[in-house]
Amino acid sequence: MAERSQLIQHIESFVDSATSPTQQSASVDAVASLLKNDTITIQQLVIEMDLYLTTTDNILRARGILFLAEVLSRLASKPLDNATIHSLIGFFTARLSDWRALRGALVGCLALVKRKNVVDMVSGKDARELADSYLENLEVQSLGQHDRKLSFELLQCLLDLYPEELAELGDHLVYGVCAAIDGEKDPQCLMLAFHIVEVLAGLFPNPAGPIASIAEDLFDILGRYFPVHYTHPKSEEVDVSRDDLSRALMLAFSSSPFFEPFSIPLLLEKLSSSLPLAKVDSLKYLRYCTVKYGPPRMGKHAEAIWDSLKNAIQNLPPEPVLYSALDSPDHLGFQENEIAIEALLLVQNVVLQPDNVFLDLILADKDINGIINSIHSFGIYKDIPLDSKQQLLAVGRIIYIIAKTSAPSCNKVLEGIFVRLLDILGIPLNGSIGVCFTPDTSSPRLSFGPLYLSIQIIAACRDLALASTGLASPRISANETWFQMLSSISSSMVKVFTSILVKSSDEEYSDLDVSLGVKGLQLLATFPGDSLLVSKSEFEKILMTLVSVITTNFSIKLLWKLALKALLQIGSFIDSYHESEKSLSYITIVVQRILSLMSMDDHSMPLSLILEAISDISTTGPTSLMIIAQVMGETIASKFSEVYVDGDLKLAGKLVLLLECYSNKLLPLINKLGGGEGFLYRFTVDIWELIEKATAVNVGIKTEELLNATLLVFKLAIASCSEEDQCVIVEKACRVTFLSEFCSQLQSMSVLMPMELGGSPFRDLDVFAPRDEWILSLFAAVIIALRPETNIPNPKAILQIFMAALLKGHIPSAQALGSLVNKMHGKDSKMETSSDFSLEDALELIFKMSLWSSSDNVCLMSNKIGETGEICVDAEKRVLLQVHFITGLAWIGKGLLMRGHEKIKDITMIFLQCLLSSSEVGDSLQKQDSLDDRDNVDLLSLMRSAADAFHILMADSEDCLNKRFHATVRPLYKQRLFSTLSPALLSFITKSHSSMTRSMLYRAFGHIISDAPLVAVLSETKKLVRVLLDAISVLSEDILNKDIIYSLLLVLSGILMDKSGQDIIVENAHFIISCLIKLVSYPHKMLVRETAIQCLVAMSGMAHSRIYPMRTQVLRAVSKVLDDPKRVVRQEAVRCRQAWASIA
Repeated sequence: MAERSQLIQHIESFVDSATSPTQQSASVDAVASLLKNDTITIQQLVIEMDLYLTTTDNILRARGILFLAEVLSRLASKPLDNATIHSLIGFFTARLSDWRALRGALVGCLALVKRKNVVDMVSGKDARELADSYLENLEVQSLGQHDRKLSFELLQCLLDLYPEELAELGDHLVYGVCAAIDGEKDPQCLMLAFHIVEVLAGLFPNPAGPIASIAEDLFDILGRYFPVHYTHPKSEEVDVSRDDLSRALMLAFSSSPFFEPFSIPLLLEKLSSSLPLAKVDSLKYLRYCTVKYGPPRMGKHAEAIWDSLKNAIQNLPPEPVLYSALDSPDHLGFQENEIAIEALLLVQNVVLQPDNVFLDLILADKDINGIINSIHSFGIYKDIPLDSKQQLLAVGRIIYIIAKTSAPSCNKVLEGIFVRLLDILGIPLNGSIGVCFTPDTSSPRLSFGPLYLSIQIIAACRDLALASTGLASPRISANETWFQMLSSISSSMVKVFTSILVKSSDEEYSDLDVSLGVKGLQLLATFPGDSLLVSKSEFEKILMTLVSVITTNFSIKLLWKLALKALLQIGSFIDSYHESEKSLSYITIVVQRILSLMSMDDHSMPLSLILEAISDISTTGPTSLMIIAQVMGETIASKFSEVYVDGDLKLAGKLVLLLECYSNKLLPLINKLGGGEGFLYRFTVDIWELIEKATAVNVGIKTEELLNATLLVFKLAIASCSEEDQCVIVEKACRVTFLSEFCSQLQSMSVLMPMELGGSPFRDLDVFAPRDEWILSLFAAVIIALRPETNIPNPKAILQIFMAALLKGHIPSAQALGSLVNKMHGKDSKMETSSDFSLEDALELIFKMSLWSSSDNVCLMSNKIGETGEICVDAEKRVLLQVHFITGLAWIGKGLLMRGHEKIKDITMIFLQCLLSSSEVGDSLQKQDSLDDRDNVDLLSLMRSAADAFHILMADSEDCLNKRFHATVRPLYKQRLFSTLSPALLSFITKSHSSMTRSMLYRAFGHIISDAPLVAVLSETKKLVRVLLDAISVLSEDILNKDIIYSLLLVLSGILMDKSGQDIIVENAHFIISCLIKLVSYPHKMLVRETAIQCLVAMSGMAHSRIYPMRTQVLRAVSKVLDDPKRVVRQEAVRCRQAWASIA
């Protein structure tokens, strides 16, 4: 009884029109669930609904039938017996005549027809009766969009699932479909209608069938939709695009050969249209119909199609794009529009027709033959008339497409065209033996026209040969006519193309003329090895010619670039097609020859070009890369010895270039491909051995650029090494470092023994000796790049060394400390290490070595304050030490922050105390009139370093603590620090009465908010926007803050673009605009002016009532920057003025 009561309640809820759609859907789901669980049966449901299914009340009957249909649509996977299926489909079939309940009838029929289980699907007889009722009762085009869509879906399902039964309906079905789709305009319905026509045409392939008899009328309906013009509004969620509709219509066009007499003339007519879209679609449809209709039918239209194709292909641009020539594997690289591309694809399709009607027609074309007969007059490219260029380029593309399509078509092209071109070039053929061609540099130059067409034919042959290397393609036989012809003249062609390069300095040669020679050599060198078209000796001659251009003709920029790209293409081809024999020649002639240039002490070729060539060649494959990387590593080590040990500063600049090439080009490739760990390990060990043996440096190398380049290579190389290799490297580095003069001083002062850093030894340490600076920097690079699993020997001593070094302002040591604490294991870690020194021990030691304790005034600036137990040195040195320590502590804090360690709170508190306590000290001194200029400068320096420490904490670093160097990174660490520090900083800013403190607090706030993820900032927009504006205003008074101002403006622009915070922006519009007006003339940074103006443009779209009062001020401010010295600022100013002037 409870189930029956619930059932009745759900039925009544759905039938009641006043019920919300959500409740109605829930009722359907509930009843469907009862049926799935066998709580009730279909029979029980129908019995309970009897009144609603048969009542004379049209509304109740329609709702009742729809309810039953919706329930059935949710039971697709529930087995039903045949009797139930038969009864239900009979009921819904009969209801197709009840137009008031048609929606439910369609949904019910569709739900039952879609059932695909053999045991419980609609029978063929019932499907036939359903189709009869459909054709008899439905006037589809009189229905609404949703009902039309259901009608088409039902008909499509019947055709797809019951083709034999529906085929029995014959003419009745065909005429019914025509009536249903005629005049349809809805995109979703049209997709279904086109598919229905496609399936329908397949049901009646017989020439005496109903489709053949009504083909003209049916195509008349389809033809009205071509070409498809449809751009659906973005606001409507319709998953049908124009391309979908066009493809569906194309399938319908080609579904029956009986459409050919009507479709081909229509497509040819539209091909002459002025609309590019119509041309492209016509060519696509013709290409598809060519395959579907077959040669006999298409042959009747051959001449008309070819004439239309010629006109479309000549739609090429007159000027080629030279630098794409060598990037394109199939042709010389002319820019083509979509029309020309589709036309060439159609040419390829028609040439494949087995009757050769199109092929013979094209090869006999008078226009093509006219171009070839007059081609000898096409000398220098720049002298060829524009219309002749277009014709020549079009003929070249046509010949290329024909020749690459198949071996028979290629044979015909070579026999009919290539022989004539060879004769014009003076390369005769005698059977299968090529006459030796020896070009004379003093002889008249070769004409562009025949050379270009010859290269197109060679490119087609090469691509045909490459296509045959695929497993699914037949192998090319050496007996093929085209193969024998090319083989016989390949040696002569190599000499022809080489002669062009020899005479390339001739002023008469244009850039394109030069590219022909390079392209020809590249094509001949990239025929697959099994074709044996080009002998090994000829292949090596090609390589030597191109390498000669690289090494001797570097002053001719275009030729040099083209030759390098050709070598790159050849190397990539060898690697892709596993040409082992050619690979050996390539390594010997290209790779080793170019590498030899690098080791020459006196070479005329600029090192930058040598390295460009080397880096490009390294991309051709793993073999070349590993050889180049190993040799370059050895060269760097050799040059490093000459610079570091021998003091040859002339080589310093060259060494920098080598290092930058290694780090920027080679190492990323090695990391991507893998396999270079061995020689990278050897490289780093070799450098350490050089340093170890060099007990003294002959010259003080303080070139920061060289040191930085060396550090980057070191870090990248070590980061790529295995854990075992890293252990060896770090042990070697420790041994060298511990023996350095700097460490010796520390040991003599017992700093490496357990003691606090507050003792006096640090103030007595001299500045770094050059060798010590290099050793410490390289040692820091080793530590930075280590994997977390790598064991570090004597970590306590290493930490003390870096702590001592960072007090001298040595940033790499500070970064190494950050990496140490980021990767070091804690006491509770299960990782086995060779040392008992844990992260907790390291942090305890670091804080014991602090320059101040939290109970003391953080920044006592002068001896005038008295002693506090800190380092007893003069104030100036004390401040410098404190600045260095703050920087080091910031890097340590960054390492802890990224791993999510709670000690970061203590470090950030030190920075905040420094900002606040320094201000108190300054105020105290000022009251006593004892704050001189030196004290003021020192105070600002210390506070600025504390503020900038937050930038180190929040900003991403390329030098350390990133994934590339195996850092431990906890998700959302920036968001957590931002949410923790923001409230505290805002509170301190509010309570601060010192202008100096406020400025520095704003500087710290600027770093935090600009380096935080924008999504975290947007969630706090209401609290932060006014503080952000105040920070910009205060910081803009100091030129040193220009970069922070720009960063803050970027944050502001992100807030302005966020749709969810528009109310807050509108509320503060007056303050935002006032702040931006002050920055449009900011003199210290162009990007600030540009971004401020862009923000003003964004503000112009806010609520009129809020921004209009500021209109005059904005226009006045923007007018002053219309003559800004930077063009980009002037452009933004014009755009801003237009936006604000339009506000009325």
